[in-house]
Amino acid sequence: MARSHERAVMEARRETPFQRADRNFQELLAELRVLQTVVQILFGFMLILAIQPRFAAASGFTHVTYLIALVLCCTATALLMAPVAYHRTLFARGLKPEVVRVSDRLARGGMVALFLAIVASVLLVFDLAVNRFVAVVLTVCVATVFVLLWYVMPLRRLRQLQLADDQ
Repeated sequence: MARSHERAVMEARRETPFQRADRNFQELLAELRVLQTVVQILFGFMLILAIQPRFAAASGFTHVTYLIALVLCCTATALLMAPVAYHRTLFARGLKPEVVRVSDRLARGGMVALFLAIVASVLLVFDLAVNRFVAVVLTVCVATVFVLLWYVMPLRRLRQLQLADDQ
């Protein structure tokens, strides 16, 4: 059904598969700009945090959480920037549909890594600010909001659309 929906959209827009790929890639780049800004700010925060005097006296749990958050932040950065590198390497080779498919997967992976980096960073800050139990509870609340907004809501809507297409 997804293919028939894609074909209907292309016909309604009167675009060729390559025009559609160009449009999809431009939309993806616009989305990546937002995500890259977030990951850059988070990454900067993570780098600065390690040199703060209070951080040196933090617990082992805090240091491990920091390292996990930093690695996830680096992973998110790599994945969210990879579509640009992939496109640059394959530019003008007539592979735009492939570039869009691969870039979409990289962006989705980057969003998962960014989500996990945010959750780990929130746990880190809450652990420094309040007791560990409260930090975990608040972090679970934050993670739940992200899961609902980033994954449950769009996937629920996609399912509704798929059910409507099947009827």
